[in-house]
Amino acid sequence: MAQATKGRLNYRCPMCFMRDIDMDMFYDPDKKEYYCLRCQFHGNEELVLQKNEEIRKKYGDMYRRFRSFEEF
Repeated sequence: MAQATKGRLNYRCPMCFMRDIDMDMFYDPDKKEYYCLRCQFHGNEELVLQKNEEIRKKYGDMYRRFRSFEEF
């Protein structure tokens, strides 16, 4: 998804992304935190990056081919 405006980098909402919804978060400079319009998630940049890193585990083996279940 393309960024709407220039400025701070837009992050995906981690809670929406867990449900396979690609929703950008908005930045509030007064509170210095990101927020989502769809699910009311909010947090600072560190929290958003931490949650997004946890979600990457879901797609970690996306390009790996499993030939048997004994590999685990």
